[in-house]
Amino acid sequence: MDFILSILYSLISDPLLLLFSISGALFLYVLLLATYRLTLHPLSPYPGPLLACLTDAYLAYYAYKGNRHLAIHRMHALYGEYVRIGPNTVSINNAEALKTIYGHRGNSKVKKADFYKAFPATPKAVNVHSAIDKGVHSRKRRVLSHAFGDQAIKSLEKYILMNIRTGISLLAKKSGEGEKGVIIDMEGKNSAVKTEKEDGWGENWNMANWCNWLVFDIMGDLVFGKPFDLLESPQNRFAVELVGNAAHRHLICGTFLTLHKLELDKLLFPKISAERGKYMAYSKSQAVQRTKMGLDNDRKDFFHHLLTARDPETGLGFTMDELWGESNLLIIAGSDTTSTCMAATFFYLSRNPIVLEKVTKEIREMFNDEEEIVSGPKLNSCGYLRACIDESLRMTPPVAGVLPREVVAAEGLTISTPTSSHTFPKGAVVGVNHYTLMHNAQYYPDPHIFAPERWLANEKQNPYKEYVEKAHAAFCPFSVGPRGCIGKGLAYVELSLTLARVLFSFDISRVDSEEGRLGEGAFGETGKEWGRHRKEEFQIQDRFASCKEGPILRFRRRGEGVVA
Repeated sequence: MDFILSILYSLISDPLLLLFSISGALFLYVLLLATYRLTLHPLSPYPGPLLACLTDAYLAYYAYKGNRHLAIHRMHALYGEYVRIGPNTVSINNAEALKTIYGHRGNSKVKKADFYKAFPATPKAVNVHSAIDKGVHSRKRRVLSHAFGDQAIKSLEKYILMNIRTGISLLAKKSGEGEKGVIIDMEGKNSAVKTEKEDGWGENWNMANWCNWLVFDIMGDLVFGKPFDLLESPQNRFAVELVGNAAHRHLICGTFLTLHKLELDKLLFPKISAERGKYMAYSKSQAVQRTKMGLDNDRKDFFHHLLTARDPETGLGFTMDELWGESNLLIIAGSDTTSTCMAATFFYLSRNPIVLEKVTKEIREMFNDEEEIVSGPKLNSCGYLRACIDESLRMTPPVAGVLPREVVAAEGLTISTPTSSHTFPKGAVVGVNHYTLMHNAQYYPDPHIFAPERWLANEKQNPYKEYVEKAHAAFCPFSVGPRGCIGKGLAYVELSLTLARVLFSFDISRVDSEEGRLGEGAFGETGKEWGRHRKEEFQIQDRFASCKEGPILRFRRRGEGVVA
């Protein structure tokens, strides 16, 4: 005891010795931790970048850069099917892992990882997406399932169509129907006015803007009972960037939770952190305003279901914090996937003229009038349109990265394929990188070619016919299983209605200029990150939500133009 006291006295009396001792202890701790993670950790047999095996800060860096999905994709290209992307995390590139980890069969063996703790604005503002506790998630999902059911969506379709008409009217005015057309710049501001072109083609449209504004307005109508008016007014267009930065902060801090726990995001990336705070305030104000409106039994928007929900055990409704939490989710999730896929589909159609001609013909032969295009059997029978949408979701998945799951079963979680079997112990985190799986040539031959035919089993002369079943097995833009996206059905309705109406009414042309390259990859250019070299692939930044630009297109009412 005297020996220990003498050491403590020496440290206290000599500041320099104390400093060296603390530094030495920290160095020894880091050395032992690194040695453990590289040699003794249960996941140490799995290959991966050295820094990734040592610290989650490695992947958080790529999350900050917006390239997390590409960084993991590159790891799989270098290290194979099973890759260690963090000290306690493995990414797996096969469809069996997708079913086992996220499907119903593995639901009792995994839970959402602590990654999701970085999402709620407060611990009480957990929503159906960020809820780690399965009981909490089930309760919230049951409530929202009423809002996202087929019957509920059909009852709200008139509001979806109302906003689509507004969006199409903007394209129409740009296509020779008004005396003048307005150029929309990259930030969504009216930057100039030019006269209409003699051949009927309008000025250039950044379709990322148009898609963002349209889908935001739709979600405002469906969730809060009124559109945000992004299509017709620049006043609220700041919300698009707020959503992107809020999701970006969630991704970075969720990837490296130390940043979240110590609130280091405010120091390391203050703009993103501040924008996240502004978004939380914005979403809360929307929730408060909608709550004050009360119930509308005729309309029954999404908030109607939240306000009328009651816990079957306590009889209590959602608290204000819970309503706020769902508001945070519905704005982000309800707008991002749909707007990204919509912009991506416009990109791929504009760069694949044979596909564009075929899907346009399908729509125009199916319907006689734009107003005839509503959800139902006729629109559902447009199989090539659906194939184009699915292929866009595959090529450019809006949620492109890993959705991490922690193994909770005492016996671990086993991933078995015909060639191998891997068991991950309790406490390990596993997941599937969506971008990588949906570019796996085992399921998608020619994975970087846009080919809607790969989804059509009955298509004649289809080189991908034998892979259709495999393609569906690995398809996961909305994830799968009990935690899959509850808004999947709504997304397909919005996408199908919008694309069908635009294709029915307009001819589409890409812009043949430097500006027209917006959205594509750039081969050989300095400063471009790995994986962004493919010109024919629509590029996004993985911020958990997707940040995108382009494509730049022009529109012309069908049948218009100069006849030689």
